[in-house]
Amino acid sequence: MAQILNIEENVKFLALGDSYTIGQSVAMKDRWPVQLIDSIRKHGLTCSDAQIIATTGWRTDNLKSAMASANLKNDYTLVSLLIGVNNFFQGGTVENYKPQFEELLNMAITLAGGSKSHVFVVSIPDYGFTPFGQSNQSNISKGIDAFNDANKTIAAQLGVSYFNITDISRRGLAEPDLVANDGLHPSGKMYTKWVARILEGATMEEGHGGPTIPPTTPPTDSTNTVTGIKDEQYGINVYPNPFSDAISFSKLPPDENLIIRFTDSKGMLVLARHLSGDESSITTPQLANGLYYYKLSNSKRVIKQGRLFKSAHSDR
Repeated sequence: MAQILNIEENVKFLALGDSYTIGQSVAMKDRWPVQLIDSIRKHGLTCSDAQIIATTGWRTDNLKSAMASANLKNDYTLVSLLIGVNNFFQGGTVENYKPQFEELLNMAITLAGGSKSHVFVVSIPDYGFTPFGQSNQSNISKGIDAFNDANKTIAAQLGVSYFNITDISRRGLAEPDLVANDGLHPSGKMYTKWVARILEGATMEEGHGGPTIPPTTPPTDSTNTVTGIKDEQYGINVYPNPFSDAISFSKLPPDENLIIRFTDSKGMLVLARHLSGDESSITTPQLANGLYYYKLSNSKRVIKQGRLFKSAHSDR
């Protein structure tokens, strides 16, 4: 079983890959490794800027050569690996890809000081669902699935966290704003959804000795949809709505593992806090005005979720 990705204080992040990691056709701020670091900083953790070793068109062998030339130290606290689309696009076989990918993932683990819980693999997106690839979508999707089956299996064998973002990429034709202006690569908006999924599957050690925030169940395609939980089942109250600088809770169950998480309208995790049965409120000055989705969960399940709106003046 793969370990849970563990993000700790003093993040030093190395992102390894190809065009999807360097963010071909999007601004630097919209690259997913940059967005990931920005999101982690919002949790109060100290982070260095993301170091990216990736170039459009790279295969596994190109990445290996670049890593060898970079004289990297084995002191990273977070390392990602996303590679393989060009092995497929340039006619390589899955059988040749497997040992090369495994070697790269072992190198990534070494760069993380041998800590597998600080390493994660991101699946290959499906460019068949872009204007560039739609005429050959069926064959592209079949090939991408085969390569992802291989890298997912290897990640599991090595005990490394794996994040499947391929389903998000397959929304590219139905949601054109998820594709960059080049008609092939993901847009910044799609990368935002990748980051939200990665953070949902990670634990995070908050700054200044704060608590660890454990993962929730990975989100579905509709990361902003709130369904399936009847608030009255538990009798918990979350108020006021709208709120301004604080949110209050009543009738919390006597559970030491209660966690409240807030995502914004883009699906980004913006706030996570532990609650105890005797804690009645949290302050929210860091949140901008707007709509937020919350989930209150214990160690086993989500026990309440809904929507709250922040405004300058709340109803009390």
